[in-house]
Amino acid sequence: MDEDSRYEAVRSRDARFDGEFFFGVTTTGIYCRPSCPAVTPKRRNVRFYATAAAAQGYGFRACRRCRPDAVPGSAEWNVRADVVGRAMRLIGDGVVDREGVAGLAVRLGYSARQVQRQLTAELGAGPVALARAQRAHTARVLVQTTDLPITEIVFAAGFASVRQFNDTIRAVYASTPSELRTNAPKAPRVPKAPRGSKAGTTAPGPVGGIPLRLAHRGPYLSAAVFDLLAREAVPGVEEITGTPGRRTYRRTLRLPYGTGIAAVDERPGALRAASPAHPGGWLDARLHLTDHRDLTTAVQRLRRLFDLDADPYAVDERLGDDPRLAPLVAARPGLRSPGTADPEELAVRALVGRAEAERLVRRYGTALDVPSGGLTHLFPEPSALLAAAAPGDPLTALATALADGTVRLDAGADRDDAQQALLALPGMDAATVAVIRTRALGDPDVAPPGVDIPDAWRPWRSYAAQHLYTAGELEFR
Repeated sequence: MDEDSRYEAVRSRDARFDGEFFFGVTTTGIYCRPSCPAVTPKRRNVRFYATAAAAQGYGFRACRRCRPDAVPGSAEWNVRADVVGRAMRLIGDGVVDREGVAGLAVRLGYSARQVQRQLTAELGAGPVALARAQRAHTARVLVQTTDLPITEIVFAAGFASVRQFNDTIRAVYASTPSELRTNAPKAPRVPKAPRGSKAGTTAPGPVGGIPLRLAHRGPYLSAAVFDLLAREAVPGVEEITGTPGRRTYRRTLRLPYGTGIAAVDERPGALRAASPAHPGGWLDARLHLTDHRDLTTAVQRLRRLFDLDADPYAVDERLGDDPRLAPLVAARPGLRSPGTADPEELAVRALVGRAEAERLVRRYGTALDVPSGGLTHLFPEPSALLAAAAPGDPLTALATALADGTVRLDAGADRDDAQQALLALPGMDAATVAVIRTRALGDPDVAPPGVDIPDAWRPWRSYAAQHLYTAGELEFR
């Protein structure tokens, strides 16, 4: 889009572009999402930015009405396989907070200077600024939805000091942390854990945990996603409760600093026509974390699992032009291509199947300190699975490759390199690799081998396959 097209999107308050770009208003010093309900500013007073971090870098603060920091992420970062796309996925996963810019650069195979230069040139902000914007959003969520002391939130959100935290909150939200908490929307709050208890295990009742709204753009066909998760659920690690239309998906999470339990609710009535009049919505979620520093990473992994950063308008427009797919797209607008919350777990499950995965969980999974309903274990790490089979067994080969880094499936992995490394493993066929590339690596453009998926459906062939699966024209793997 050129700037005139972006301004037309702002004038029409077109929510299809929320998260795709942001605009700042020079006369107010505020930046917004395109669908902001405020009076449209004059064109000469508007500046456009690819990221919230870029707008913040030019001195704009977040609008209190449209809360631009809470928009879905850009679908571009899932489509792109270049260094910028990979970097954005890694930053979203919290790598800069944990490992610094140097760690990000090592994962990408570039120097820190090259990464800084490429991100700044294309996005108007470097990795530190992008991570800072993400930390500010995490801090706001914790301030407004929990009763955690501010000093705990500082470090849980990834800030190095209280001063840095306070300065960032003032710069981004034009408020102090205490003002943010006072002015928070009225909602169930997470009580402070009693002294001596483990964080994330003490909040009682169904509203326990950190409450979240996981935003998406456009229509969202939640029933198809929850049907898939119910069909695949591995007992002990996952469970689905409730009835169709009002189900809750729960699972355990292995995270960088600790463990977590996530619960995400199906949203009834989510099937709607894709148009600017229907700007999207959210899935309600709750997170119980043993270490609140994992909040950003846990949220991003849930977003990948539920494919919440997709652009259903672009997908449905391209695929709906095809005579074969048009009736399927019309019947299921907003169909998603689900990913995974744990790429290595997904790879193992794609190889061995659901029944064997359940046995591996019972035999090699890590038991939770405190079971939660039907959730009792974390899925076993690759190193734990090395004892699960004899040398030469496909599972042993995959577990070894994942454990020693021969196969990388993290958020910043090069998809082509990962595919070639997987195909080189004994017992790994092209169909299984296609599943791993689609689900674990989040590639929106994978054609299952042996299936008629024409190039005309690029770059959304994974979504085309999902339509065929859901319509019963292909068999789920």
